[in-house]
Amino acid sequence: MLGLSLIVQLLIDITPGDPARIIAGSTATEEEYQQIRTDLKLDDPFFTRYISFVTNISRGDFGKSYANRRSVLEDILLRFPYTLKLVAMSICLALIIGIPLGVYAATHQYTWKDNLAIILSLFSVSMPNFWFALLIVQLFAVKLRILPPSGIETWKGWIMPVVSLALGYTATFARQIRSDILEVIRQDYIIMARAKGLSEKKVLFRHALKNALIPVIMVAGSIFGISLGGALVTETIFSLPGLGTYVITGLNGLDYPVIQGTILFLSALFSVVILLIDIVFAFVDPRIRSQYIKAKKKKEAIVGEEA
Repeated sequence: MLGLSLIVQLLIDITPGDPARIIAGSTATEEEYQQIRTDLKLDDPFFTRYISFVTNISRGDFGKSYANRRSVLEDILLRFPYTLKLVAMSICLALIIGIPLGVYAATHQYTWKDNLAIILSLFSVSMPNFWFALLIVQLFAVKLRILPPSGIETWKGWIMPVVSLALGYTATFARQIRSDILEVIRQDYIIMARAKGLSEKKVLFRHALKNALIPVIMVAGSIFGISLGGALVTETIFSLPGLGTYVITGLNGLDYPVIQGTILFLSALFSVVILLIDIVFAFVDPRIRSQYIKAKKKKEAIVGEEA
């Protein structure tokens, strides 16, 4: 977090533009302009501003926005639920579609069905998110007029943002689960299950899929953490009041506290998500649980010998 805060401060320092000039406007005098720079402490040395920023962040003070003088932390907490809802629904939709698609492709390997699934996945991953979003806006909002082009006043307003964001995730999950299924079904315990006379459906869903889903948890968690900060394009296109729109507004207005505070908040959140994924792995994967159990027993044995 310290390293990231320093990088953000450096990037802000070398970015062209002057927030004081934007705030003052074209009609302000030179004295008024200089007074604004002094109030915002823009003339302080780089490390003075950086140390002040880190000190304030450590106390939970993200500063105030240059534009509206509101607390940055309050604005972040106000907008974060919209981003969280968008990302969560997108990933759930991607999992619901991607996992069956990947299983279907794996069980029909080297057939035209598998090739079609692979082509669709590659196309979905390669398609720019903003382009697909504009396409569905043109089709469903402009041509067919069945969905609102922007805003979330009703539940229909969430459909296009969720679908556009979920497209690439669906392809990622489908490719991941296909690869995992193909690897798992070659394992000895799968061969043994088939030798016992179990039906192919039971072998697939009771044994193969259960183990193949473990890597998907890591992929889903990583995508979830990244998407919290990467949904800004979708939020901007559909005018969602999330963190993405907040950051874009801050960048356009050179609102340094907004930029710094939001990036650090999302970075800390991503770290927490990755930590939670590791904890979930310990519960889901029996191999990891066995390592902890063995280590605990070994430690107890050493303590017993010393006693």
